Amino acid sequence: MALKATVFKADLQVANLDQNHFGDYSLTLAQHPSETIERVMIRLLAFALYASEDLRFGRGLSNEEDAAVWEIDPGGVTRLWIDVGLPDEVRVKKACSRADRAVIITYGGRPSDMWWQQNSNTLQRYRNLTVIQISPEDSAKLVEACSRTMKLSWTIQEGMVYLDSASITPIVLSAQP
Repeated sequence: MALKATVFKADLQVANLDQNHFGDYSLTLAQHPSETIERVMIRLLAFALYASEDLRFGRGLSNEEDAAVWEIDPGGVTRLWIDVGLPDEVRVKKACSRADRAVIITYGGRPSDMWWQQNSNTLQRYRNLTVIQISPEDSAKLVEACSRTMKLSWTIQEGMVYLDSASITPIVLSAQP
C-alpha cells in the first residue's frame, strides 16, 4: 500500500517591508511521504520570502518538472522558480532556462556547505540565480513552529525574517540582480 501525503493548512500573514508587499494567504501544503518536516517548513519560508498573488507550491518531489514553489503569471510565463535542497546542476540549468528568476534555498548544515563548495563556481555563471542558505539553528526554529494547522505572522525586514517570536537569518550565498 502506498503511503499518502500529510496535509498541512497554513494561514500566513506576510509583511515584507523590503519588497513593500503585504498579504494574507491561506495555504495547503502536502508533505510527500519521503519529505521531512524541515523541508516542508523551508518551502513555507520560501513562500513567505517571495509571496505574491501568483506564487504557488509545485508538486516538487512527486514531479521533477515542477519547482518546490513557483510563480507563473496569468499568461503562463514562469516568473520565479524556487528549489529547496541540494539540486544538481542539470536541475539548476533547467530552472534558470525556464524562469525569469531562479532561487535555491539550501539547508542541512554540513551537506549544504559541501554542496555550495562543490557547485559555487558553476552556479555563478547563471545570471538569474540566487542561492540562499538556512542554518540548522534557523531550520530548527521553523520545525518548532510547525503543526498540522498553522497561523503564522511573518515580517521580513532588512534581510531578516521574524516569525512570531523567532528570528531567522537567511544567508545569501549568491545573488544576481
